[in-house]
Amino acid sequence: MTAAIGVLVMAYGTASGPDDIERYYTDIRGGRPPSPERLRELTDRYAAIGNVFPLLDITRAQAWGLVERLNEADGEGFRAYLGMKHSAPTIPEAVNEMRRDGIERAVGIVMAPHWSGMSVETYVERVRAAAHEVGGGPSFSFVRRYHAHPDFVSFLTSRVSEALDRLPEEDRTDAVVLFTAHSLPTRVLPDGTLRCKTCDCDVSCRYRDGLQETADLVAKELGLDRYGIAWQSAGRTDDPWWGPPVEEAILEAAAMGHPAVVVCSAGFVADHLEILYDLDVEAKGVAQAAGIRFERTRMPNADPAYLDVLAAVVRDHLAGVPEA
Repeated sequence: MTAAIGVLVMAYGTASGPDDIERYYTDIRGGRPPSPERLRELTDRYAAIGNVFPLLDITRAQAWGLVERLNEADGEGFRAYLGMKHSAPTIPEAVNEMRRDGIERAVGIVMAPHWSGMSVETYVERVRAAAHEVGGGPSFSFVRRYHAHPDFVSFLTSRVSEALDRLPEEDRTDAVVLFTAHSLPTRVLPDGTLRCKTCDCDVSCRYRDGLQETADLVAKELGLDRYGIAWQSAGRTDDPWWGPPVEEAILEAAAMGHPAVVVCSAGFVADHLEILYDLDVEAKGVAQAAGIRFERTRMPNADPAYLDVLAAVVRDHLAGVPEA
């Protein structure tokens, strides 16, 4: 009997409730608690979306749904594990569980389609550190990106088409579609050149280029002429962050006379604060104040069609198909 392959599904993590917000953001900040003012602002943001904290449940459903699909074609050949970066169950806990279960081979996949040194690669580093610490842990390979996988592109295409169809018919032709992802910090060299702060690449950062590639592929499928990329949820630091912010892009679309904007948050795959507040409250409010209609695509969450995408991505990875 062939030993099961472990599938470690990873995500950023989440506060478990209002009383856990300070702990969660302290962990994100490397042990530095947020200021009282910042904590109050964060607490208010969660309150504005009804104090919901759905990421853990969504990611668990994604993990179990992914492995269910893998096992439909391969019997009981795969076993699901869940590891979060900033909350329980943690990545080291998941690696330890794999070791106790006798998993010898494993694949890790982060619930983020686009690679960057600050996002996906930090998960890889945590897995490797945990495996080294326990010793004798599974041998890992990693899905580092799938932003241009044909199945993912088709999935996003259907979601953008659905969002456009929700607009009044007279607004669809001139609507602008914005593809967004979480902004990342950059640094400015003396000559004014921007470099990604984490991977130290030049202005053609692989993370930014990945989002642009996703946008271009979906736009080609739909025949879009009016589209672009923008960035959301930038942190509050002294460093510059990738731009333009989605709010500025919405204002630009309004200033140019476009009647509507559709935001496809292609860098996220689940509903959480960055979607439910940053887009549904802040970005939508900016659009309404500017007199422009706002729609966003439904998030993948544990939609069966998205789970099919993940299964195809993992199968291709294990078959040695180059990552898109």
